[in-house]
Amino acid sequence: MLSSGLPSLKLLLLQGILLEKMADDSNKPPVEQPAGGSTEGNGASKEKTQDEQGARETELSKQVTKMPPDMVEGDTESTDIMEMAVQPLPPSAEKDAATPETQENELSITISEHETVTDDTEGPSEKREAGILEDEQQGPTEPQGESEVPVRVPSSTKLQQDMQQTSQEVQESDQKHLEHKDSLADQEILHVEAGAEVSREETGSLEAPITASSALAAEESLVSSATPGLLFEENEHIKTHPISLSWVFGYNSSLPVCSLLDEEHRVILYVSSHTAVIHDILRNRQYHLQGHSNSISCLCVNEDRRWIVTADQGPDSLIIVWDAFSGIPVRTIFDGHPEDGVGAIAISQDAKYLVTVGAGKIQRVCIWKWTSPEDKPMFSIELQPAFGYQNYIVFNPKNHKELVSNSKTQVIFYLWDRTGLQYSAPSLTDRTFNKTVGLFSQSVFHFSNFQALTATSGGKLVVWDAVCPPSTPASLCVKPHNMMAIKLMYVQKDALTVLTASDSYFVTGDVKGHIKFYDSHLQLVNWYSHFKLGPIQSISFSKTSPSPASNNSDYSRSCTINGQPFIIRNFILSTLDAMVLHVTAEGTKLDKLMEEAKEAVNAIACHPDQPLIAVGSHCGLLKVWDCMQTKYLVSRIFRGASIQCLSYDPEGSFLAAGFTDGTVSILDSISLEDDRKEFKYSRGPVTHISFSHDSQYLATADEKYSVTVYRRILKNGKRSWEHLAGLHSHYKPIRSILFGVLLDGDQPRLLSLGEDRLLVEYDLGSSSKEHLAVLRRDRIEQSAVPMCLAWYPPFTPEAFILTSNNQYKMKLYNATTRMCRKTLLGPTYGSPLEKIEILPAANSQDPQKRYLAYITKDKVGLQILPIDGNPHKSSAFICHPEGVSNLACSYDGSHIFTAGGDDCIVMKWEINVNALEAAVSLGGEDLIPFYNLLDGGRDGEFFRELEDYFYYAQLRSQGIDAMETRQVSTHIPLEEVPFVMRAMGFYPSEEKIEDMINEVKFSEYVETGKQVTNISLGDFIKLYINHRPAFGLSMKEIENAFQVLGYTSENGEIVINRGNLLQQLQSRGEHMTEEELAECLTTLLGMNPEGGRSEMATYDPSGAAAVIEEEIPEEITAEIFTADILGLPIPDPDKTETEKTHELPSSVRSAES
Repeated sequence: MLSSGLPSLKLLLLQGILLEKMADDSNKPPVEQPAGGSTEGNGASKEKTQDEQGARETELSKQVTKMPPDMVEGDTESTDIMEMAVQPLPPSAEKDAATPETQENELSITISEHETVTDDTEGPSEKREAGILEDEQQGPTEPQGESEVPVRVPSSTKLQQDMQQTSQEVQESDQKHLEHKDSLADQEILHVEAGAEVSREETGSLEAPITASSALAAEESLVSSATPGLLFEENEHIKTHPISLSWVFGYNSSLPVCSLLDEEHRVILYVSSHTAVIHDILRNRQYHLQGHSNSISCLCVNEDRRWIVTADQGPDSLIIVWDAFSGIPVRTIFDGHPEDGVGAIAISQDAKYLVTVGAGKIQRVCIWKWTSPEDKPMFSIELQPAFGYQNYIVFNPKNHKELVSNSKTQVIFYLWDRTGLQYSAPSLTDRTFNKTVGLFSQSVFHFSNFQALTATSGGKLVVWDAVCPPSTPASLCVKPHNMMAIKLMYVQKDALTVLTASDSYFVTGDVKGHIKFYDSHLQLVNWYSHFKLGPIQSISFSKTSPSPASNNSDYSRSCTINGQPFIIRNFILSTLDAMVLHVTAEGTKLDKLMEEAKEAVNAIACHPDQPLIAVGSHCGLLKVWDCMQTKYLVSRIFRGASIQCLSYDPEGSFLAAGFTDGTVSILDSISLEDDRKEFKYSRGPVTHISFSHDSQYLATADEKYSVTVYRRILKNGKRSWEHLAGLHSHYKPIRSILFGVLLDGDQPRLLSLGEDRLLVEYDLGSSSKEHLAVLRRDRIEQSAVPMCLAWYPPFTPEAFILTSNNQYKMKLYNATTRMCRKTLLGPTYGSPLEKIEILPAANSQDPQKRYLAYITKDKVGLQILPIDGNPHKSSAFICHPEGVSNLACSYDGSHIFTAGGDDCIVMKWEINVNALEAAVSLGGEDLIPFYNLLDGGRDGEFFRELEDYFYYAQLRSQGIDAMETRQVSTHIPLEEVPFVMRAMGFYPSEEKIEDMINEVKFSEYVETGKQVTNISLGDFIKLYINHRPAFGLSMKEIENAFQVLGYTSENGEIVINRGNLLQQLQSRGEHMTEEELAECLTTLLGMNPEGGRSEMATYDPSGAAAVIEEEIPEEITAEIFTADILGLPIPDPDKTETEKTHELPSSVRSAES
């Protein structure tokens, strides 16, 4: 019977088809079809009776299709039995019913819950064709499951009645299965067996069957209806994220660049960090394939450029198959290589199979049938580490069951079938042919015989063939075990980097940028040596076949004796120097498509009032782009120099560049010519550079912890720059330098912030030649390390400096007194903030609505100001998995730019503040977001305890022994805040207590001139959330403290001497008195009843020394300190790294060492 999940729309389609067929029965005889839907063999149809054929056409009950022989024999490639295949229409009906394309899609629908499709490709096409013909002669195979005897066609009335009854049944079932239908429609692209097109010669059928799940939504499928160029239609997608990738500058030059479309559309594919980019060069548009959280390590495309496959290395690695026409990911394989990800990948000629090579120490080779829903590979095998790191693999285009891979020292051949995956690693050394072989680069199968070729760094080609010496056992005289090196051909003296095949030519690329073409006998046919390129990384030929030579064609001549026109496809070249070129074969025309940075990119800067961005790299390349039109404008190369940082002056006239050798250049912002001779006063690589608001001062910071200042002067009637002074002002790396404006004037002020926790302000007005005066130094952190610095927007009359530290806290300091006025929970996305930028205010923007852009170790984010600790006000996205090095904002605040450092990539991100505002609204108002940050939320036990402690604090403030009537209030005095914090498990230092008290006390002072003396429960919750440690105390922090304070014992453990520990507690930091230390330790060791004395009692320290000496060992390890002294459970060592660093139990979740 019909599947209950079949939509009524599809049933009506079948009804229409059958009614049309029935209407033609009186005029045209039915056409016999082989079982399974094949249209081959009209002669076979004549051997069948018309009655039997008519019965097959109208039968609606479940049928079992004929199975190919490999399915009967239990081939591992075979799949479940397909049910009830609808037969194609007679020729007359085909003309009236649908176009051939529609006919193919509609009539190959299988009404079955088994969604996999049989794979009939067993070997060479001749063998498969013979098997198909043999099957046709034998007739239908007896079904292995339930079947029915075909009956004669009933009358038209009877047929309509049966179909109406069936339609009613299906409509009733549709009501019950709407959710099931919707889920199937959502999964329309889960299986794309029909997309991996198999030739008719291989399958013996008219079309590849479409699975049931994809057929349910065929008319609406974006994949099935996609066409080349669909990605770059003018319709813009609605931006639903606060930050979305808009453009990518640069690419990974160590991976290949592929040609997707040629001729009128010049579309290429390359990798930029964790994103695959489809780039339409002629129309200057990009489409980004985003889905990886790690940097993409390898990619490949199939022969007709329809399917793109990407894979990455790292935790939670992915293998993703993309539809190149629509950009939709049609298949994702999770943790295909959980060890370290994927190191090499290839797709078969028929696009049905993938092979991946793991990147772990012990590499694993896996064969995947990616159109199958299975999450495990069909076959896999581990390779010996002695084979070296296999970084290249390829299928045999004539037989997808043969593969070859190579490392620098070993070539391996593979063969897989129903019994499994086998491999052979033939030996080849310099002694084999008494010649130097060199290191292997790439391998390829021969296109006209059974041989294979491998290119080497010695300029040679290794020829491999199946050989069976007389003494070899019969078991080793089969592939892949009989593959041996039979010839070592010297073709040139320069190292070969690329070896591929196109049509009837082998193509090589070398370290000097030369391209050579060889015929099937490895005779040189043609070469390109005049391009003057760097080492060739990849060669990708167009999928469009070349046009034949004519009198008007301009093909070059081959170097053979007959000098025939050398006709090849157009191709894309990429080099290790990050250059991409297009070669038009006719006329040998070379077009440069891209030239990007080949070394680390750390320096980016945006023009203050124009849509320009400057990008500098360690290779000395400085480029300026129009970031709105994404067009390259001007560039300059600094030979032998590495650009580390850039900055435009506020007027937009100058562009200052800092170099890794300590040099500073001030350039004209338009021409990039030097405004004056370069300066070299920094003691190390320049890490930061900035102009003052009036463009009169320029300051730099270097890796030697020094700040250097330059000023603009009038000399001989001309404005020029001179060195003012420098100062070694920090003893740890400088994180930020920042110019501002004095509050009582228009004079610039300069600040620097270092990892030494010092905020230094310089007195520029009092500075003179070779003397940089310091106005004040302030230590702004007690234990945290400050990471970045910015001026806080003027939301209030009080001016603030905003900082962020490595404990995920953001702090506001009074710009004059340096008092910490507020501590707030910052974004917590895996790592602390590395840099922050206040976005420029838009003209139409509410002055009380400002935004802050930031970067972490690998993410870029957006934060709504003013900051209050609400986590919904922040959002972040992975931008550079290997690390982001810099951040810049466009002049109008509409875009953010990030530099990836060693990945040589700059990314442009579009900002959508409305999406972030919507997320804040959905997160709740007032205290709701903060309740959710408490254990158990508003209705949890933790909140109820907090309420109890809050009311108990009111009792304490009114006197424990007081007999008067208690006054219950919603507030408690500020003096009670430290006690309630400690009762809730947060033990702040004395300095943090002072910061909390000051934060509340002066919260209204600017507006009212009065100090606040009490705090409400809601404000207390916010204070608690913002001040407590973001992730609690972890075992890792305790171990790090022992690494710093301890020493290695005789047992190899890191320990601290008991006497040293007690001395450190009494003399370092906020030291404890001897009585406080004794009471604390005896209480922790359980020597005091009921956890210690009451508030009204006094402590007697007598005997404490003896107890401490007896209970605490002479040498204390981190485990002893945690478990025996603090009484905390130690995390299980078998847990994952993430679990190891998880916070300790809630009773001490906020304790600090």
